[in-house]
Amino acid sequence: MTWLHFAVPETVLTRVVVVLFEPQDPVNIGATVRAMKNMGATDLRLVRPCEYTDVRLAGIAHGTSDLIERIRHFDSLDEALADCVKVAAFTARRRAAKRALTDARAAAPLIRSAAQEGKVALLFGREDSGLPNDAMDRAHLVVTVSTTDHSSLNLAQAVLLALYELHLAAADATRFIPPPKRDAPPSLAADYELMFSDAEKALEAVQFFKTRHHERIMRSIRSLAFRASPDTREIALLRAMSIEVLRTIDRIKRGLAS
Repeated sequence: MTWLHFAVPETVLTRVVVVLFEPQDPVNIGATVRAMKNMGATDLRLVRPCEYTDVRLAGIAHGTSDLIERIRHFDSLDEALADCVKVAAFTARRRAAKRALTDARAAAPLIRSAAQEGKVALLFGREDSGLPNDAMDRAHLVVTVSTTDHSSLNLAQAVLLALYELHLAAADATRFIPPPKRDAPPSLAADYELMFSDAEKALEAVQFFKTRHHERIMRSIRSLAFRASPDTREIALLRAMSIEVLRTIDRIKRGLAS
């Protein structure tokens, strides 16, 4: 018998990147692969994972060798998120920072919409402690899964619930995604990090942190920027402003020294 192979059309779910931050159990990695196969996601990225073998994963998630072969490892979270236009972090805990929370069902159409512009990351933390604050800082959207007072979910179960809501929101999973309509392309996670770094240097140069809490200020700036969702042209403008502040201070210092 001759089998015909057809190219799989790009859909909302193929634009979704599942990122596991420091997963500790190969069983959860395998079960995540199975959930992705069930719901149509194809891109799994692991940040500093526990040791495992492809054979072990295949034994947990039968018929998923195509996804297992595509798993990518990263040494840092920033590297894993660098090419994503949006990052949705899933957490069971409320944080001290003033971040708007949404549940998985309400987040699904937001993620679906963002996927029309590029890759969107669904970020999940360790089995024992979830995502640390510095990982949450990378999130444009903070998502919870509605539960009883016992809010701790198994890692792979949380991934499945998130992908299930997105699968439902996507409706026709075979439709093609139209090209973005914006004049400037959407910003990547790497673009945001460069902007935050430049802003922090400029604020340090004018001694803004002298009487203010450094970490809280930068976290508020992140929250504001993610809500504003600037495109690449707007981020370039914000970076240019910070860089010009540094250059002006440098020129003044050289003038005083001469």
